[in-house]
This record gives sequence, C-alpha cells and structure tokens, in this order.
Amino acid sequence: MKNKLKVFRAMKDITQEDLARDLEVTRQTILSIEKEKYDPSLKLAFKIAKYFDVKIEDIFID
Repeated sequence: MKNKLKVFRAMKDITQEDLARDLEVTRQTILSIEKEKYDPSLKLAFKIAKYFDVKIEDIFID
C-alpha cells in the first residue's frame, strides 16, 4: 500500500526511532511501512493517523 508516512514524519521533524517509540512498534516496522514492504494493521494505521492528527486516507493511499 502506498503511503506518505515519510513525508508526514519529515514535516514534524521526527526520526523513525521516535515515531516507533511513540507508537510502541519497532523502528524496523516504520522503515518497512515507509518502503511499502509492509502494510500496517488497521489498528496501527489508525494509530498513525491519530498521531499526526489527520485522516487515515491522508497518509495511506490505496
């Protein structure tokens, strides 16, 4: 699934490590999502959207 996670992370100037810690996942998970090698669970996708205070569709593109 295409996504703009890296863009949103850059806009807030946070590292993969920081985001991973805040979302309670590994940095590898964030890296894999950004490289579109891993589709997050719906629960994690909503958690990411909430973290950035945007709609899920703003980050994840079908």
